[in-house]
Amino acid sequence: MNIKMADAAAAYTNALKNQGLAGSGKVDKISPSGAIGSEGSSAFSDALKTALTDTADAVSKSENVGIQALNKQADLVDVVTTVQNAEMVLDTVVAVRDKVIGAYQDIIKMPI
Repeated sequence: MNIKMADAAAAYTNALKNQGLAGSGKVDKISPSGAIGSEGSSAFSDALKTALTDTADAVSKSENVGIQALNKQADLVDVVTTVQNAEMVLDTVVAVRDKVIGAYQDIIKMPI
């Protein structure tokens, strides 16, 4: 399972551009006080890239340890531990994604 993080981040940026939001200042930065600025887009993008990279690294490590176990170079405990770690990281990313989608849907439903 090979996840391309740069492609995922680029797809997100392209989706914002297609909606006319990226680079327009509309969603560039939202500070904790709710004010919109100009550098938050890169901060969110960096956080997204980091989360996706960490997920891919955990999955890759799990795959590598599994292959090592097949070659009798790793213990079964190591395989189970890395698989559980990868599953936990992936579940966390999916849960955050679901919350973001839910928040987006709530915002879309708001009257203007």
